[in-house]
Amino acid sequence: MSKDKVIVNSWNEWDPLKHVIVGRADGCCIPAPEPALDAKVPEDSDMKGSHGPRTKDTVDKANELLNNFASMLEKKGIKVDRPVPLNHNQKISTPDWKVESMFGCMPARDILLTVGNEILEATMSYRCRWFEYLNYRPLIKKYFEQDKNMRHETAPKPRLTDADYREDYLSDKIGIQKRLKWTEEKFFVTTEEEPLFDAADVLRFGKDLIVQHGFTTNLKGIDWLRRHFKDHRVHAVNFPGDPYPIHIDATFTPIKEGLIINNPQRRLPKEQRKLFENNGWEIIDSAQPAHNEPPPLCYSSVWLSMNVLVLDPKTVCVEKSEVYQAEQLDKLGMEVVPVELRDAYAFGGGVHCCTADVYREGDLKDYFPNQKN
Repeated sequence: MSKDKVIVNSWNEWDPLKHVIVGRADGCCIPAPEPALDAKVPEDSDMKGSHGPRTKDTVDKANELLNNFASMLEKKGIKVDRPVPLNHNQKISTPDWKVESMFGCMPARDILLTVGNEILEATMSYRCRWFEYLNYRPLIKKYFEQDKNMRHETAPKPRLTDADYREDYLSDKIGIQKRLKWTEEKFFVTTEEEPLFDAADVLRFGKDLIVQHGFTTNLKGIDWLRRHFKDHRVHAVNFPGDPYPIHIDATFTPIKEGLIINNPQRRLPKEQRKLFENNGWEIIDSAQPAHNEPPPLCYSSVWLSMNVLVLDPKTVCVEKSEVYQAEQLDKLGMEVVPVELRDAYAFGGGVHCCTADVYREGDLKDYFPNQKN
């Protein structure tokens, strides 16, 4: 088989990026209340009580920024694909539940996990995101047809009955202190009824996968990943200090081999740092965000400042307004590429969230050879 037919290949977060999916804002909806969502929306959020399609002007602005980002990547010689949006503003149901709408297809990173020559569709733990994978199926179908070694896998679809969620986790009953205590005790909104994980809770370090246990990924989901990726070592991590632990990529961000920036409010616990320290990795506090609050109608925290996309070990994309994060990465020897994306945050996240790797140059390596097990 000729080399030019290898479409899918990505083993880590920092090898040279050559092919990527960038999401779209088309038809994005603010979902109606459901158990997973109720726990995520902060008590003082302007999201409370809002649901339905986002306004045309905000969608148009977000799409303009996403299109500009895609064009910038293409100018750097990176192939960019885009999802084919469904009509997200329609009711969906299974025999177990019904919801008023779907969500959208901006945060490709949430649902697609690329490990080597495999693209895995995550379970997703929100009912409104049950069918989100369909936005990406035309692309995955094409990759599968063009690359004879590509593996297309999908995790078992969860039922997402009420048994998957703790009813006592509803946000209007809880203060921030209790949330932080629960996070420290690894007591989350999701139960262990069935395997649940979002792809954005997984970081790829060659032979090792680092997976955040939190709101969107439970221990059964991590166990499923461990059984599925038999040739990998799968490590569960958690971050006390995050009252809403959803997705690892605004908390713990590898920049290049040997270097990780960690959210200073959500530091990796001492015991879990040993894997990195024993193998010569440096974990440093990330710079502070440039903003005191997220944009309007946005689920994410101000720490999307850390949500960066590494193009290669010397180049990184940072949201344009996040000047402190850009300055830190510049001092660490990286060429910083500013990307204006803040007005798209509300559609599902930042620069890393809105992308999914298809191809990075590089092979499978062992970055953590010193392990007890």
